[in-house]
Amino acid sequence: MKNFLEVVEEIKSIISAEFNDRKIFDKDVADVLGVSQMNFATMKKRNKIPFGELLDFCATKSISINWMLYGQSPESLVDATNKFFMVKYFSDINASAGGGADTEYEDIQEIEIPHEFALMLGGERELKHIEAINVSGDSMEPTFSYNDIVFINRSKTDLQRGGVFTIRTEAGLFIKRVQKRIDGKLDIISDNDVYSTLTLDPSEIEVIGRVVSRFGDVD
Repeated sequence: MKNFLEVVEEIKSIISAEFNDRKIFDKDVADVLGVSQMNFATMKKRNKIPFGELLDFCATKSISINWMLYGQSPESLVDATNKFFMVKYFSDINASAGGGADTEYEDIQEIEIPHEFALMLGGERELKHIEAINVSGDSMEPTFSYNDIVFINRSKTDLQRGGVFTIRTEAGLFIKRVQKRIDGKLDIISDNDVYSTLTLDPSEIEVIGRVVSRFGDVD
C-alpha cells in the first residue's frame, strides 16, 4: 500500500488542473480532503492516511480507492469494488473523548461500507466483530474529533500491547489510549495533552474493544 506522502502526491496530481497548474501545497490537499491543517500535519508525521476523507474524495472524483492506495486498475476490481457490507451502528451511543458519555441506546442502525473499507477493518471475516459508535468531546484530538464515527472490534480486548480502546468505567463510556504499566495498573491517556493521564486498576474498567478505524462527520 502507498504511504501518506505517495497518496498526497497522487491527490496533488489529480487536483492540479483545478489550481491552474500552480504549485499545490499540503494546505491545499488538507482543504480538499476537509482536514484541518493541524490534523493533516499530525497525520503526515505519523504516516497515517485519512481513510474516511480519502474515500469521500475518491467517490467525488470517481476514482477507485484501490488505484489510489495500491495502483490496481479499476478493470481488475469490478467484482470486488461493487461489493458492499453492512456494519452495526449504535447511533445513540456516544463514547466520550472528553467529558461525560451517553451509554443508553435504543436505535441500532447499519452503515453501508464499501469493499475497500471492509479490508481496512480486517476483511470480511472480521466484520461480525465490528460495531460503530459516535465520538463526543475533544480529549482525543487530533486522532479523533467530535462527531467522528469510530469502528470498534469487540474481539480485540487484550491490553498487553496497548492501543486505542473503547472502555467503560464508573464514569461512563470512553475512547482512550490505554497502556499497561509494569506494576499492572493501566494508564488511561488522552491524545490531547490538555488532559491529564488517569491511572486505574484493571478491575476498574471494562474493555469494550479496540478502535480500528474511523469516519469523519457523517450526516
